[in-house]
Amino acid sequence: MSDTATYTLTPELKAYVEERKSIPGSLIMVLHRVQEHFGFIPRQVAFEVADALDIPLAKVYGVITFYHFFKLKKPGKYKISVCLGTACYLKGGGDLLAELESKLGVGLNTVTDDGLFSVEAVRCVGCCGLAPVVTVNGSDVHGRLKKSDVQGIIDQYNALEAASRDA
Repeated sequence: MSDTATYTLTPELKAYVEERKSIPGSLIMVLHRVQEHFGFIPRQVAFEVADALDIPLAKVYGVITFYHFFKLKKPGKYKISVCLGTACYLKGGGDLLAELESKLGVGLNTVTDDGLFSVEAVRCVGCCGLAPVVTVNGSDVHGRLKKSDVQGIIDQYNALEAASRDA
């Protein structure tokens, strides 16, 4: 699924950037706000941020590519994050990640062809007592999982999608 949308800084984002332009080190805060708005950092918006902050584009991309939090590609509608923090990793987080990749036919940090799912690895979601944990869109927490639970999670969000199409 290709994304042909055109992205640009909204008036609210422009105002946010302008407020922080004179604050040293504000680039990360600005990029967080941009990603919060779009779900990723669109290429054109990265250019606009560099211009608005009067900094080299290389500096913007240096920050984006250094921190794993920032995404350059639009995530799936259902962004599945597999915790690979110590507790989750020791209890099978890596196996869950491999199972998701296999069932969805995607690799790490990629999106399914239909644009519904993307898979990412994260370091800790703060639910160590529920290890291993997977979150969907940062808010739906699925814990104490086994590889056999993965298909059910995928099916749950496919059912949501089907219900929204039928409504």
